[in-house]
Amino acid sequence: MNTDRRLRDDPRPGFAVLLVWAGATLFISALAWSLIAERRFPDPDDVLRLIQVRDLIGGQGWFDLHQYRINPPEGVMMHWSRLVDIPLALLILALEPFLGMEQAEWVAALILPPLILLAVMQIVARLAWRLADRQTAIFSAIVLALWSGFLVQMQPLRIDHHAWQILSVAVALWAISWRQPIRGGAVAGTAMGLGTMISLELLPLVAGFGIVLAIRWALDHRDRVWLTAYMQALAMTLAVVFVLTKSGSALSTYCDAVTLPHIGFFVIAALGTSVIASRQRLPLITLGALFILTGAIGAGFIALSAPQCFTAPFGVLDPLVHKFWYSNVKEGMPIWRLAPTDYIPAGLHMLIACIGSIAIMLRQRDWLRQWWAEYTVLIVIACLAAAATFRSLYFVAVIGAIPTAWLASRALQLLREGETLAHKIVAPILLYVVIMPGSVAGAALGLLGGGSERVGQSSDGKVLVPVRDSSCDLARSTMGLNSLKPATFFALLDVGPFVLLNTPHSVVATGHHRANLAIRDTIAGFIGTPAEALAIIDRHGAGYVAICTEIAEPHVLAKAGGEGSFAARLLADNPPEWLEEVDLGTPEAFKVWRVRRDQAGRKSIAAPLMQ
Repeated sequence: MNTDRRLRDDPRPGFAVLLVWAGATLFISALAWSLIAERRFPDPDDVLRLIQVRDLIGGQGWFDLHQYRINPPEGVMMHWSRLVDIPLALLILALEPFLGMEQAEWVAALILPPLILLAVMQIVARLAWRLADRQTAIFSAIVLALWSGFLVQMQPLRIDHHAWQILSVAVALWAISWRQPIRGGAVAGTAMGLGTMISLELLPLVAGFGIVLAIRWALDHRDRVWLTAYMQALAMTLAVVFVLTKSGSALSTYCDAVTLPHIGFFVIAALGTSVIASRQRLPLITLGALFILTGAIGAGFIALSAPQCFTAPFGVLDPLVHKFWYSNVKEGMPIWRLAPTDYIPAGLHMLIACIGSIAIMLRQRDWLRQWWAEYTVLIVIACLAAAATFRSLYFVAVIGAIPTAWLASRALQLLREGETLAHKIVAPILLYVVIMPGSVAGAALGLLGGGSERVGQSSDGKVLVPVRDSSCDLARSTMGLNSLKPATFFALLDVGPFVLLNTPHSVVATGHHRANLAIRDTIAGFIGTPAEALAIIDRHGAGYVAICTEIAEPHVLAKAGGEGSFAARLLADNPPEWLEEVDLGTPEAFKVWRVRRDQAGRKSIAAPLMQ
């Protein structure tokens, strides 16, 4: 690895990585074949993303991010970025003349995520080839394919925003390895700016790249150009994209997406960095003090313009919503709150990546040692972000793939060149552990009795399943609702997106936090008494109630509300008399009732409320 890469003539890994990508795509497609065959999206967020794109193509304004069929008539202003809508919409429009709109939507959702995976694999492998060798480069693509949960974010139909942010991190990582400081810093800043406009969950990595480039500056004053270009490009990207994608309604301060206070902070940081860079070489203490002062001024701007942004983005959620919805969203939890089947494989992946990076660093000299020291800092920051928010583990995968691949390559070399029996035994075990720690962790948990994982059990011992595995088959069952006149459904949060996707109906709420008060009403209605539920249903003008009895959501709410709760009554197939079951020929687990608004149907409910 000490050989100057400019003098190497070993073949580039592009075609081999393409083969790895093809195998990985076939593998994840086979695992998700039931979803593909039945046209079911893996997550409600993917469903709502397609709905947002469909509305855009259908004529909804570019700056209008409302979902008017959630909590009608006002609707809900979504925080999702148009940046993710653009490639999906363009692909759909390109395919529509040949396939028709419905098929074009489906094919676009199938092919776009794997294409992002190909871009990520090629970028990471190219960097691995430049830093190490062809074998390590190929292994880096294999590591990404086998990293626990990573491939799921790139599977067909996974059109939510995570894949694009993963690509942003890959591009930024690649850019800071370039020889041109201005171009490299600017591309890294632009990539992280675009990723941050997609979602604020990238902020820890934005800081991580900034810290790495600040270290370069501290070690060599001539390298100040890196951080300066990075901060300028980052601030400019945030400002330009904000202007191009946000309407005047976005000026009201939501702290769950980039707003003017955030942009103000980064503009101040970029200006401060530029001013500091214009000075002669400064002592490290003075340099650090000036950076702290710049950060304090930026933080002060946020404190004056939007002090609420110092709290967690979801801190404004209603307590009921936080308890029964947000606290159950696994990807947003800290790693220590997860099940062992999640945090043990994740921890092993992160540990191996850190060990690999440190091992490479200790073997290097001169500029390569500094590079791998920076790389190790970046991995540690990514690991800390993943510990705080589980979804950030995907960013660790991008950064950690190369040092993990290097360890795998060394294990394979030991297997090939080892002369003793011990080498022949240890090497394949080491190789297996390095590239498939999740499998090792799963086997260990299985032996210890902790390998099985369920969504939960109902009070009668029935095993509950995820929405995607339920016999409710919401992707098809909700199509049966098209025989009903357009109305608003009071439905479970996990059912709502499918109603929106497949019908012209509206829903009171879906599991998207901008609908905070509507989510609260939905939860309160299901855990409350039938009389309380009716009052909420009437307030929202809902004409139907819909649930799936096999998933965890109604059982959790029924347990919280007790035997007399609205959810418990529906699960026991004992609905109040103001509900009339609608037979749509759907699976037994998917139940729909019409709300009776005749006087006779309300008398028995209204009487207790009037006492």
